[in-house]
Amino acid sequence: MKNRIKVYRAMHDLTQEALANDLGVTRQTILAIEKGKYDPSLDLAFKIARYFGVGMEEVFLYEEK
Repeated sequence: MKNRIKVYRAMHDLTQEALANDLGVTRQTILAIEKGKYDPSLDLAFKIARYFGVGMEEVFLYEEK
């Protein structure tokens, strides 16, 4: 699943580490999600969207296969 986490991090001047700490996950988890190697749980996806104050569809781009 494609996402815009890196864009939102840049807009808020956040490192992967800072975002991970705020969300209670590891930096490796944020890295894997950003690179599309790991799809977050629904709970984590909502946490990320709420963290940036946007809708989940603004952060995560669903593509049908």
